[in-house]
Amino acid sequence: MKENLRPLMTASLFAAAITIMTAYMLHIPLPTGGYIHLGDALIYLAACLLPVPYAAAAAAIGAGLADLLTAPMWVLPTLVIKALLVLFFTSKSERIFCLRNCAAVVMAGLFSPAAYAMAGCAMAGTMTAFLPQFLGTLVQGIGSGALFLVIAPALDGVKLRERMGA
Repeated sequence: MKENLRPLMTASLFAAAITIMTAYMLHIPLPTGGYIHLGDALIYLAACLLPVPYAAAAAAIGAGLADLLTAPMWVLPTLVIKALLVLFFTSKSERIFCLRNCAAVVMAGLFSPAAYAMAGCAMAGTMTAFLPQFLGTLVQGIGSGALFLVIAPALDGVKLRERMGA
């Protein structure tokens, strides 16, 4: 029981931070109905620090709450897409900034826009929604990926994983 408390508390804090970062910090609406934010950088970080079920829950709950507050029509796709994003990353490396996590930034940065574009097409009932949704979300992915790639080495430098007992 006690060994599950730390990742549960950490996942809860990540969910709250993801909600705030996604819904309110640098939140830029798109004409396609979505918005650009840097909350995915925190999802990537959670995926590097927590076991998969905890990271997936933090991502889905945090991003889902942000959408509930700002763009409710996207809640269901977000719950699935953000939970899947964590699968690209590893929390098993000694460092946050490792080859797999760097490659994961690229894979997640392409998967998320494609998944949201497909969801946008389903909501609009036409494939013409794909490109505008994909491009807008791609900008978001690039921003979140860049932020993650800047903070990951810094967090390794202060030995965050060791301090967290991860």
